Amino acid sequence: MTDHDRLFKELITTFFGEFVELFLPEVSENLDRDSITFLDKEVFTDVTAGEPREADLVVQARLRGEEAFFLIHVEHQAAPQAEFGKRMFRYFARLHEKHNVPIYPVVIFSYDAPYRAEPDRFQVKLQDHLILDFRYHAIQLNRLSWRDYVRHSNPVASALMSKMKIAPPDRARVKLECLRLLTTLQLDAARERLISGFVDTYLALNAAEEQEYQTGLEELPPPRREKVMELMTSWKREGLEEGRQQGLQEGRQAEALSFVLRLLHLRVGELPLNLEKQVSQLSADELESLGEALFSITTISDVKKWLNTR
Repeated sequence: MTDHDRLFKELITTFFGEFVELFLPEVSENLDRDSITFLDKEVFTDVTAGEPREADLVVQARLRGEEAFFLIHVEHQAAPQAEFGKRMFRYFARLHEKHNVPIYPVVIFSYDAPYRAEPDRFQVKLQDHLILDFRYHAIQLNRLSWRDYVRHSNPVASALMSKMKIAPPDRARVKLECLRLLTTLQLDAARERLISGFVDTYLALNAAEEQEYQTGLEELPPPRREKVMELMTSWKREGLEEGRQQGLQEGRQAEALSFVLRLLHLRVGELPLNLEKQVSQLSADELESLGEALFSITTISDVKKWLNTR
């Protein structure tokens, strides 16, 4: 499963100044970039649902020539949600109560459908009286044309074009344009991999599209073509290494689990299903600790005690 919130948060955190420049030019014009500070997680309890909720990104900053700080709250929404504006207002109210500074609320809607325009406000009315008119800046990617951003020399544009309004016949071309733009930005290798990975995640091509992409790639000037190929090779190599490390960890855990369960069976007999389930959920390191403790375990009660005190 793709962790959409993590991908978007990593992109915006890494390129926050460029994000503001692209989508909030009226703020960027006077933003003191040296003042930008990412605040710790802001967790609130939803009093109606009784569940904790975490604001995606809260940034403290100043405008040039001013001493007072303000907050920019950026929320990412990967799926449509009823009464989303009410949720944004609750975040705003609690952030304002805690920090007592102006807050600029922003939402990025990144889902593919529906295409209808999302509201950018939350209102409370009593008959004909407007009691509250709370507004936030809405960025709905599936209503933005990638063609309007292809000439922006901006890493956020290079990444987010992959989630904008794209006609099916244009998918291969857009992926190539995203990566072509990336090659012009002169970023370090880690940031290039972040963007190329983002694009590859959201513009995974089928066989026919991949053939079209390769044809377009061959038409690029040789230096640009080589750079695009280098970007994708680096991204895929990193992904393979992460997969290899994950596979090694999973293999270690499975081997340790099998060994410990056999020893437990020899020491205390067959485990009740609930205890076997608890043991199977232990990490590889915890299983090794349990294996070391087996010399002092002689009964099922000892197993329960160890699990309760680990």
